[in-house]
Amino acid sequence: MTLDLKTAGGCGSCATAERGDGDGSVQVHLDPRLKIGTAKVFAVYGKGGIGKSTTSSNLSVAFTKLGKRVLQIGCDPKHDSTFTLTKRLVPTVIDVLQSVDFHTEELRPEDYVYEGTGGVMCVEAGGPPAGTGCGGYVVGQTVKLLKEHHLLDDTDVVIFDVLGDVVCGGFAAPLQHADRAVIVTANDFDSIFAMNRIVAAIEAKAKNYGVRVGGVIANRSAGTDEIDRFCAATGLERLAHFPDLDAIRRSRLKKATLFEMDETPELAAVKAEYMRLAARLWAGTEGKKATPMQDREIFDFLGFQ
Repeated sequence: MTLDLKTAGGCGSCATAERGDGDGSVQVHLDPRLKIGTAKVFAVYGKGGIGKSTTSSNLSVAFTKLGKRVLQIGCDPKHDSTFTLTKRLVPTVIDVLQSVDFHTEELRPEDYVYEGTGGVMCVEAGGPPAGTGCGGYVVGQTVKLLKEHHLLDDTDVVIFDVLGDVVCGGFAAPLQHADRAVIVTANDFDSIFAMNRIVAAIEAKAKNYGVRVGGVIANRSAGTDEIDRFCAATGLERLAHFPDLDAIRRSRLKKATLFEMDETPELAAVKAEYMRLAARLWAGTEGKKATPMQDREIFDFLGFQ
């Protein structure tokens, strides 16, 4: 069997949605039967290469240290979201579906769910071959499998680690499941420009779904002045700040989370910040009603005069 995204709900060829997720939307909508349930669900977005997977994986471990049962879902075809947790590139949901000719009844949880550091359950959704399909369908199939195998029943926290700054219907699909979306950014023009576009996508989804912007995570940045200025202008809030430490780069090379690295005073401070962030997200962040800027407006807003 081949994956036909025209019948599977691919956003490139889907019919117009029954209700709009913003003007002119033709996005695929969430099947009500696929609601995740009682877990707190976070979707992590940000510019490509900004450190979303590093942030997601370390945040997952921080949640486990709070005693929470955590599931991390990588939503990038590169399937590298969870490798610091599992120490390898695990097979994707699409890989295992193809191996059984898309007969989901032949799959077992251990075929696509892998335990990582701290007991984090790790899933890599994967994606269709480049240029051939919709990432939204893949996310939907992943949640469907997790529901069928009752893997969400005893989960406290679900983290979607989402591909780059793509805001099409496919990779906005985790927003249909999430309670809060958090945006990882650096203190520079390109990262904040991308964040502005992501905020617009989240606000579009918020018209019909429960997702709200939870806040901003400053990453790989010595300062946060431009981030804070943008947050003040648009109604956002910075939740955490992680500096650009060499230990973070080395942790990726060692295929390890920061919680497994040799202790230094700088690293201890970063781990403490992750623990503080996890505790704050668990306690609940107020959903922000953010007001993104137009492209020309943010171009003029950022940077030195």
